[in-house]
Amino acid sequence: MLPPAYIRSFLLTGILLFGRVAYAHEVGAYNKESGKPEGHAVIRGISGIGRMPDNEQVSVTGKPTAPLQDDAPVEVRISFGTSVTLRAASQGAESYQWFSDGEAIPGATQADYTTYQSGLYTVLAFNAEGCSSDMSEEVRVIVEPSATPADLSVHKWSESRHVVVDQTFDYWLSISNHGEGDASSVFVTDILPKELGFEALGTPELGTAHYELVSHTVIWKIDSLKEGATASLRINVKALQTGLVENTAMISGEQDDPNPSNNISTDRKDIAGLWVPNVITPNGDGKNDRLIIPGLDGFVANELVILNRWGNHVFEAKGYQHNWTGEGLAEGTYYYLLKVQTANGTWQVFKGYITLLRNRVNAD
Repeated sequence: MLPPAYIRSFLLTGILLFGRVAYAHEVGAYNKESGKPEGHAVIRGISGIGRMPDNEQVSVTGKPTAPLQDDAPVEVRISFGTSVTLRAASQGAESYQWFSDGEAIPGATQADYTTYQSGLYTVLAFNAEGCSSDMSEEVRVIVEPSATPADLSVHKWSESRHVVVDQTFDYWLSISNHGEGDASSVFVTDILPKELGFEALGTPELGTAHYELVSHTVIWKIDSLKEGATASLRINVKALQTGLVENTAMISGEQDDPNPSNNISTDRKDIAGLWVPNVITPNGDGKNDRLIIPGLDGFVANELVILNRWGNHVFEAKGYQHNWTGEGLAEGTYYYLLKVQTANGTWQVFKGYITLLRNRVNAD
């Protein structure tokens, strides 16, 4: 007597392009003693490519030795914006692991897996003891691009405040789809220059983002960006060197872009060695009550002199400790002379003015 046939099916549903259910059947024979399949043959039918009739009868006459059709993967074509559900109906399976292009898909451990991305999909089935089946036959999902073009854009900018060496600050990436069609496989890259150190990423409004240490690159992936949609991502960095820092971000998608001029955006930011604020508001609210000079502590030594408009010294300090509040002085404009000594022993001089405002209310 021949061993009973086994059938493992991939049921592909939700194919709006064809409007019918598609199947890929794996057929073989079980060994009664071992309970394991002795071989397999493949009959494939895909809606729109060559469908297996629902009442197709498969006859197995002994151990199959070769596939009944060629080994080319089953192809499923879907239009952009639709999805396909792959179903592994293995007998006696307790869990599954789906793969796309040979890589395990995180969290894809159920019998059904729904995707709207192109790729070569396979699945393993596991029994209760953790033993796995052979890798399934391949199913190639092809997402056909929308006939209506997408117009992707990226805009990059940094905080407007003054930044000095060793301070952290934020960049923002904002992306948009200005086209009349949806965009798929959107890919944003931002290579950080050597003058910046990566600190942290905010949570993107769409998709996933990560930082690649070796290439100093922020990579942001969005599977689908609908017509008219926007999304943003915050990048926190540290200033490592003084000078003008240029940082560029780029965006691309699977569809042709009719306006590539807005696929790139560059931010230019001046990183100072130190920065002397031009206003203090010593009103007792705990905000901007003292003259704090960012970057000053990075120098070997410093000397600060503050003068009134008649040239009289109203404050002097060597090794200034960020403690001047203008106590006892009237509101108005004062002038400062700041000398700092670098690590190589040279002195630099900074000059400017400071406005003293006691009654100003600082915003949160």
